[in-house]
Amino acid sequence: MSKANLLRMAGALALLAALPQAAQAATAQKTTSSASAASLPIGHCINMGGMLDSDDWGGKKLDAGDFVRIRAAGFDTVRLTTNWVNHASDTAPYTIDPAWMARVTDMVDAALANNLNVVLNSHYFPALDADPLGNAPRLAGLWKQIAANFANRPNSRLYFELFNEPHDAFTPAVQAQVVGPALAAVRATNPKRPVIVSGGPWANVDTLATLNLPNDPNVWPTFHYYDPMDFTHQGADWVSPAFPLGRTYGTYWDQQALINDPPKVTAFAKRTGKMPFIGENGAYDVIPDPQRAEYHKAVYQAFTKVGAKVCVWAYSNTFPFWDYDTGKWHPGLLSAIGLKEQP
Repeated sequence: MSKANLLRMAGALALLAALPQAAQAATAQKTTSSASAASLPIGHCINMGGMLDSDDWGGKKLDAGDFVRIRAAGFDTVRLTTNWVNHASDTAPYTIDPAWMARVTDMVDAALANNLNVVLNSHYFPALDADPLGNAPRLAGLWKQIAANFANRPNSRLYFELFNEPHDAFTPAVQAQVVGPALAAVRATNPKRPVIVSGGPWANVDTLATLNLPNDPNVWPTFHYYDPMDFTHQGADWVSPAFPLGRTYGTYWDQQALINDPPKVTAFAKRTGKMPFIGENGAYDVIPDPQRAEYHKAVYQAFTKVGAKVCVWAYSNTFPFWDYDTGKWHPGLLSAIGLKEQP
């Protein structure tokens, strides 16, 4: 740290010490209001990434036994990232293939039967990002069917997430016009179901500053956290230009990010009265497990300290916690997020 920065820090500490008692009380009151923000009971959460969102692939077909294993490891919630658009007609009323609806229903019910909460989303919908207003009726048509199908599942256990990582043309300026019809379609059959939304672009932590929630007590905020991308996505062939391999975690700037970013969450909680949760957080599996564990632990501790729960990405695909080849959980990852390591 430079001498100038040290002097600034010393000055800031002196100023804090000199604050009048009333100002200190006001600061304490703000902290209390953030801590008391309402939140969804996400608990320990894991994404079923690369399975139902990619036409049901991911090394092994998802089945009920996976949820038994996940619950036994201590997880409370699974996020079922689901591809609906590829299994539905392109024209109104956008009918979902009954076989696909049955497949997803079986997996939702299997998770619920294993005492897991479920976040069920619409994960893959590139046309929505390219032309959000043109595809808003299609999104609403899909959710009308999904909501009706799951209307009798408990509101306390099953949550709907309307879309994933809005980007490109799906900007904050048009979000209300997309959310409105989809939310109305859900509310027609699920008046009190928790519904989750994120902001653009890409649902990163900075989008919380511009994310405005509808006037509905059962709409909840989320964001995703993959920073620093040159660590978490190193070697990923879907990123261009590619990040080179070999980046280790724990630099000064990595630590500064986890000082600077959690206050963005508390600011949102103070503004809205609702605490966001991290819907995705993970690191690519080309990174050695000890480094992945160090990263998960740092993010988990930094954000749970301010009240934000974390849903890790993912169970078994590309950023895996579970290793189908060894039949074991990747070492160090469960304990990194506050769970007990499994034999």
